[in-house]
Amino acid sequence: MRHAVREWLGRYAPDGVVAVALSGGADSVALTAAACAEADVVDALTVDHGLQPGSAEVAAAAAALASRLGCRSARVLTVVVERAGQGLDTADRNSDIGPVGLSDRAGKARYPGGPEAAARRARYAALDEARQGLPVLLGHTLDDQAETVLLGLGRGSGARSIRGMPEFDAPWGRPLLGVRRSVARELCADLGITPWEDPHNSAPEFTRVRLRHEVLPLLEDVLGGGVAAALARTAAHLREDGEVLDALAGELLAVARDGDGLRIEILATAAPAVRRRVIREWLLERGAKSLTDSNLRAVEALVTRWRGQGGVAVGGSPSGTRLVAAREHGRLILGSE
Repeated sequence: MRHAVREWLGRYAPDGVVAVALSGGADSVALTAAACAEADVVDALTVDHGLQPGSAEVAAAAAALASRLGCRSARVLTVVVERAGQGLDTADRNSDIGPVGLSDRAGKARYPGGPEAAARRARYAALDEARQGLPVLLGHTLDDQAETVLLGLGRGSGARSIRGMPEFDAPWGRPLLGVRRSVARELCADLGITPWEDPHNSAPEFTRVRLRHEVLPLLEDVLGGGVAAALARTAAHLREDGEVLDALAGELLAVARDGDGLRIEILATAAPAVRRRVIREWLLERGAKSLTDSNLRAVEALVTRWRGQGGVAVGGSPSGTRLVAAREHGRLILGSE
């Protein structure tokens, strides 16, 4: 565990100053302990979603543990998740525990989606606001990476969805992607720490929980073991390949630009994998959200299979109107309606 954190720090945070997202669970506790042993300065950030009875006590215990492990500061960031799944607000109070001893107030923000997705967005937003310019270490392990790859395979949304989580996607760092979840539990036991067990991690209504407890064990049994590690290696290979394709797409995007649009003649001669990446990046920078493979292929058809078809809806704009990609005078354009 310490070797993994040490190597990550050497690559991405050589000054040795980081924040760590500490939930109180085994993975984040082990990560915090290893970070305190290897980094020069560690600030702990604990998000209390208020989704379960006693969550405030769990968060306070995690912050107190962070101080005992050697963190410079430990802060509890409180968010309130609406039960109906309409969204959530960040709470008006964020508390600091430890040497800093300050308190601050967060402005309210709203997040769309169901409770699980909304809680995830609120968590990352709270961490981003509180990190004070530091990279934030997350306790995702090799097992989490394998589950992510399986989810991507099941959704069938292309190589991007099965290349897993990166080691560093500023400001988010994941030093433990090569470490098994069981190692984190062993470290907690060695330190005499009983980590918090989130009941959501054993709730079968969550797809990821069923992957963890049903699908992956079955694959390990049928294929003779090593499946989680193999899935993580697959993600690493795809990420390396994807980085090359993304670089090529960036070069092509610069050439294809024509004002706010893209020149059809440039896109038409590109390799499909590069062309779709260009289209994706162009749509995202213009405000499209939650793009799917079918969205990208429908827009691509305006370039490669033009039959006079109408525009393609690609999601909402920041103003709430619908964005539509269309072909006009040899250019791809993006408008709203």
